[in-house]
Amino acid sequence: MKQDILASLRAAIVGLLAFTVLTGVVYPAVVYGIGQVAFAREANGDPNLVGQAFTNPAYFWGRPSAIGPFPYNAMTSSGTNQGMGGANASQPLNPALRDAVAERVKTLQAADPGNASPIPADLVTSSASGLDPHISPEAAYYQAGRVARLRGMDVEEVRALVAQHTEGRTFGVLGEPRVNVVAINRALDARKLATR
Repeated sequence: MKQDILASLRAAIVGLLAFTVLTGVVYPAVVYGIGQVAFAREANGDPNLVGQAFTNPAYFWGRPSAIGPFPYNAMTSSGTNQGMGGANASQPLNPALRDAVAERVKTLQAADPGNASPIPADLVTSSASGLDPHISPEAAYYQAGRVARLRGMDVEEVRALVAQHTEGRTFGVLGEPRVNVVAINRALDARKLATR
């Protein structure tokens, strides 16, 4: 009987140690290694991967973030559950969404009163996560005139910067073309420093 208890205890301790090494050392090391080889930029943290709240009109603005109280707070990432639909699928059903969109439209128009182009939807609606750093190329081109004017740049130079920062579909088929707002704003600041 005593031998059986000691054998069971020994087996339990060996199993505990083996699984501790396997799940506490080997598995994390393998996952870390794969991350460093296949996804080094993402694994080591890239500030361009999470949207930022740009409010200065001399910068490109990203999608609004519905999370808060601080925008783009990854701790509270989620959607709004404020839907679009009804007879006209492009109309907001929720009054809070309707009000938020109307306020964002006013803000965009006030920042660039001479711009009569239609405002792209992604500049007035938030993404599902509330953390998206990307906007459509159309949303970036919509803002190019304002950014160029406020930075004293030629609008064609800003439009060329948008073209340079437009990312294609992932693997050529997934998603839509997009512009990373954080990256393009960093490029604008780097250009300003380079011309000083």
